[in-house]
Amino acid sequence: MKNWIMIIAVICLIGALYMMPVAFSERRIDDYSNNSPQKTENACEIFIEVEGQKEKIPLETYIVGVVAAEMPVSFDKEALKAQAIAARTYALKTTNYGKKAIAPTVARQVYYNKEQRKANWTSNFPGNEKKIVEAITETEGQVLLYNNELITAMFHSTSNGKTESAYGYSGNDLPYLQSVASMSDQASPKFATIKEWTLAEWSALWPVKWQANDFGRMQLFLNDSGRVERLQLGKNIWSGREVRTLLQLPSTDFKISYNKKTGKVQVATKGYGHGVGMSQYGADAMAREGKSASEILHYYYQQIEIKKIDACLK
Repeated sequence: MKNWIMIIAVICLIGALYMMPVAFSERRIDDYSNNSPQKTENACEIFIEVEGQKEKIPLETYIVGVVAAEMPVSFDKEALKAQAIAARTYALKTTNYGKKAIAPTVARQVYYNKEQRKANWTSNFPGNEKKIVEAITETEGQVLLYNNELITAMFHSTSNGKTESAYGYSGNDLPYLQSVASMSDQASPKFATIKEWTLAEWSALWPVKWQANDFGRMQLFLNDSGRVERLQLGKNIWSGREVRTLLQLPSTDFKISYNKKTGKVQVATKGYGHGVGMSQYGADAMAREGKSASEILHYYYQQIEIKKIDACLK
C-alpha cells in the first residue's frame, strides 16, 4: 500500500513540475495583454495634445488622423508616406515634442479622429483606414532634419507650377525651403480658380472705395515664383498675402480684371495654398511615376535628412 502511495506522490510531483512552466507562461501572456511589460518600452512615448480633444493622443495615432484629413486617401501610398513624415515633423516641431497643444486647423494641421473618419468614408472606412495606417506604420518615427534639427515641414495642396520659397512667403530664408518646379500640379483639380464680384461687392471688401478706372492704374508686383508680392493702388499698398486673406483666394498667384460691359470684377488664381514646401498633388504625381517617399521629400525639401527619432532622448 505504501508503495502505491509513493508512486502516486511521485506522479503528482512530476505533473506539478510539468505544469509550472505552462502556468508561468500563461501569466506572462496575460501580463503582456495588460501592458505591464510594455511600460518600460513605452515610457518615452510622445503624446500630442490636440485642441478640442478630451485626451492626449499617441503621436502615431495622431498622424493617422492628420494624413486622413490632409491628403486624399486615393493618392499613391508613397505620397501618403511622404505626407506622414512631413506631418510628423511639423507636429513635433510645433508642439516641441508634445509639450504644447496644436490646433486641428488649416493654419496648423487638420486632424480627423476615428469617428470623423468613419463618417467621412462610410462603407469605405476599413480599406481606407488600412491604407493610411500602413503608410504611417511603414514610416513610424521618421522625421525631417536639417543640421540635426527638425525642419518646419510646410506643405500645401497645389502649387502654381513652382513652389514658393520661405523667403518669398515670409521674408525669412530657409535653406531647405527653396522654390522648385512642380509642373505636374497643373493636372490638379484645384490648379485654376475664378471668382467674380460686382463692383459694389468688390469695393465693400476693401478699406478704400474702388472706381471703375482704378483697375487701369492698379499695379501688381510679382516675386520670383510668379506670386503677387504686393498690390498698389495710388498710395495704398497691400501684400499679396493680405489680398489673399481679404478676398479669400486659394493662393497669392492671382490676376485682377474688370469688365466694363458686365460691371464684374474677376480674379483668376493659380494653385491652392501658400505654395511652400511639399506640393501634395505634386507628390502624388511623383509617386505614380515610381518615386519613393524619400525621393519626394528630398525633392521638395533641400539638404535634409530623414531619420527616426529616439523619443527617450527628448
